Amino acid sequence: MMAAMKTIELFGIPNCDTVKKARDWLSAQGLDYRFHDFKKQGVPAELLPGWLLALGRDTLINRKGPTWRNLGPEVHASVVDEASAMALMQTHSSVIKRPVVVWADGTVTVGFKPELFAERLA
Repeated sequence: MMAAMKTIELFGIPNCDTVKKARDWLSAQGLDYRFHDFKKQGVPAELLPGWLLALGRDTLINRKGPTWRNLGPEVHASVVDEASAMALMQTHSSVIKRPVVVWADGTVTVGFKPELFAERLA
């Protein structure tokens, strides 16, 4: 008996251009996915440790975006380990690079490049 295929989960903010591109690409491929809106549903605290393990805080936190820049040096200096990174991401979901994708096989990626998405499905 085959195990049921898990759904692709895409996490982000609906008005983010990169998230829109990723969603459009998945839909164009005819793939089912579930979208988790950080603004409406929050950041899933139970998934953050796995994301950090898979990607690392330096990949997961967008230090080039306006949210990070507007937080100020005292907040920047406070992100020193996984616990402080998780607290920041739960308080300021816009600081998370987007989209975070949990693929059907459990692999976690961040960002969108059509060729890398295609490789995940090959």
